Amino acid sequence: MLSFSTTTITSRMIITTLLLFLFTPTLVSSECELLKYDTNLLEFPLNLEYFEAEYFLYGSMGKGLDSVEPNIAAGGPPPVGAKQANLSPVIKDIITQFAYQEIGHLRAIKKVVEGFARPLLNLSSESFATVINDAFGKPLSPPFDPYANDINYLISCYVIPYVGLTGYVGTNPKLQSPVSRKLVAGLLGVESGQDAVIRSLLYERAKEKVVPYGMSVSEFTDKISQLRNKLGNNGLKDEGLKVSTDIGAEKKIQGNILAGDKDSLAYDRSPREILRIVYGTGKEQVPGGFYPNGGNGALAKRYLKSGKK
Repeated sequence: MLSFSTTTITSRMIITTLLLFLFTPTLVSSECELLKYDTNLLEFPLNLEYFEAEYFLYGSMGKGLDSVEPNIAAGGPPPVGAKQANLSPVIKDIITQFAYQEIGHLRAIKKVVEGFARPLLNLSSESFATVINDAFGKPLSPPFDPYANDINYLISCYVIPYVGLTGYVGTNPKLQSPVSRKLVAGLLGVESGQDAVIRSLLYERAKEKVVPYGMSVSEFTDKISQLRNKLGNNGLKDEGLKVSTDIGAEKKIQGNILAGDKDSLAYDRSPREILRIVYGTGKEQVPGGFYPNGGNGALAKRYLKSGKK
């Protein structure tokens, strides 16, 4: 009886091993094909992750990827105009944490797809001042300086990171591979947390006047959100810190510490919408703003190519 049982167990082990041998290559091959399908969508966010990493690094420490993690930029040109911001110890600590998180994001994406080199980024005060002027529909005097103090820097942080968050929300349902979806879910979790921190810090100061403009923090966020909706050209996908009751949570409140649709779900954006916003041109084929030469990667370059005559 013992001999029969041992033989039976051995036979089952052999059969199981044979089945794994037969089917594992197929499963691995299938996963590789799915990852290949997802590649363009997975690498595209590197454009914004590079932006965030450089902006947070310079803002908190006065140095960027080339000093802190030189290999991860893959030889791309250094950003233009970035510098250390005049931050209080607490805000500096928070932004430093964000900076190191963004390095992790770049590394995580490049573990799954090859990715591309850092695009040319214009992180100068003038670049941010242009966005703020566009948001208000007039030049502010003196020009807005994102590096001047806590409030200005936090407002500048409101400009781009949220756009990346909506991009991950839009990307996730289009992905085929479980590996891809797990990566994007992990990225989205931390990006959402960063956005929540930025919005919370600004919400605490919502009524505070931004010196010397005489306009409140809340007015700045409202204008920036309106500009992003306009540039994205695909309806309401952005909300400031204060909203009318009819678009507040459950249509019952005007405070809007987190942006969301009628069911308080995060808004989504496509790569085209994101490029329209970060270029500041409203057109995915026309680079500019923070990306003077446009983004890198297959998707961004495809749109740039389609805009050439």
